[in-house]
Amino acid sequence: MDLNTLKLRYGIIGNDPKLLMALHKAIQVAPTDLSILINGESGVGKDVFSRIIHENSLRKHAKQGKGLVSVNCGAIPEGTIESELFGHVKGAFTGADRNRKGYFEEADGGTIFLDEIGELPLSMQVKLLRVLENGEIIPVGSSTAQKVNVRVVAATNVDLVAAVRNGRFREDLYYRLQQISIVIPPLRERKDDIPLLFRKFSSDVAEKYHMPPIFLTEDGREYLMNYPWYGNIRELKNVTEQVAVVETERNISRAILENYMSYVPEEKMPTIYSGGGGGNEGSSITDRELLLKALSMGQMINELRSEINELRHVVTQLAQGIPLGENATAVAPNISTPVHPDYSLIESPHTTNDNAFHVIHPTHSEKPEEEFFQDSEVVEDEPLALEEREKRAIRLALERHGGKRTAAAKELHISERTLYRKIKEYDIDV
Repeated sequence: MDLNTLKLRYGIIGNDPKLLMALHKAIQVAPTDLSILINGESGVGKDVFSRIIHENSLRKHAKQGKGLVSVNCGAIPEGTIESELFGHVKGAFTGADRNRKGYFEEADGGTIFLDEIGELPLSMQVKLLRVLENGEIIPVGSSTAQKVNVRVVAATNVDLVAAVRNGRFREDLYYRLQQISIVIPPLRERKDDIPLLFRKFSSDVAEKYHMPPIFLTEDGREYLMNYPWYGNIRELKNVTEQVAVVETERNISRAILENYMSYVPEEKMPTIYSGGGGGNEGSSITDRELLLKALSMGQMINELRSEINELRHVVTQLAQGIPLGENATAVAPNISTPVHPDYSLIESPHTTNDNAFHVIHPTHSEKPEEEFFQDSEVVEDEPLALEEREKRAIRLALERHGGKRTAAAKELHISERTLYRKIKEYDIDV
C-alpha cells in the first residue's frame, strides 16, 4: 500500500517528512511479529499507528481472539491491573465468582496495544516480560501457565530511557519492547501541516452542523503555525471545533484565536512548576511528588512575608538615618505598617563616592497587606494524609482554571489521563 492510499484510508493529514517516515516504517514492519514501541507526545495519534500496524499484518483475520485489543495502562488501578491483563480464576479474591479472561487471552492470535506503557507498575513489568519472552500468562489465583500467541505494540509519551535510568522502568523490558521503534513527531515540528489540519477539521464541522466554513487570515495562519500545541492534533481539533461553532465571524484572525488558547508561557509560570515535563530528567518525578511540591506554595508565601518584614525594617532604619549595622536585617518584633511590594532605588543626594549605599524609599501604594496577598493560597501547617494532599492540590488547580482539566493537568505536570483517573479515584466534583 502506498503512502497516499494509507493516509486516505486512515484520515491522516500532512506531508511532513518525519511523519511520512513513521508511516513508511509502520507499513514495513506490520507483516512481522516483532514487538513495536511507538514514541510520541499525547495527542499525536499513536492509537492510529497501532491500527495501521495490526490491519496490515497477518493477524488482522485472527479468529480465536478479538484481533486488536487496546489497553490504557495508565487508566487501570494498580490493584486490579494484573487481573485485567491476565484474567483470574474463580475464588482468586473477594468478588471473583467466576473465571474471567484477561486482555491478553482476549487478544490471542491477534495484537494487543498497550498505551501509556510507562505507567505500568514495576511488579507488572516483570510479568509482561515473561509474556514477551515465553508467550505465557498466569491468571490471578492460578498456578498453571497458559500459552498465548499475541503481538505486543506499546506506546508511551514519556522518556523511557530516563525512566530506566531512574529505576522506574525495567531495562530488559525496554529493550524487549523496542525491537522496532517508531517516533511520531509532535505537531509543532510539522508546522506546514497545521493549516491543512485546521482546514480539514473546520470542513468536518461545517458539514456536520450545516454551517458556513471558516477560513484563516494571514496573521491567524501564522499564529497557528507558531503556537506550541502541547496537546498536538487533539488540541488543534478541539480549538478548531470551538472556533467554528462559537464564532459568527468566518474569517478567523489571530485576535480571535487567542481567546481559545490555554497555553501559558513557561516564563509566566510559577517557579515551583518549572523544570518538569516529558522528555527530560524532570519527567522522572512522580505525579505524587509534583502534587506535594504544589502544596509547598503556601510555605513560600509565608517565607515571602517574613522577607518583606525584614525589608521594611531596613527601610525604616534608612529613612530615620540609622546606619546599617550587623543587626540591620533583624525582623522588627511588632510592625503594623502595611506591606508595600514596590520599592524604588534612589541615589542619596548626600553620597558622592561609588561605594556609598543607595537609600531605598518605599513608593506610595494604597494596597494594604491583605489585598497584596488576596490571590495567594496559604496552606496551613497542619499535617495532612498523602491522599488528602493530592486531593487538595487537584481541587485547587481545577478551581484556578475554572474546571478546565487540560489546564489543570499542565499546571500539575501530569497527563490528562492521570488527572482524570485521580479525579475519579478521589471522587472530586468538577
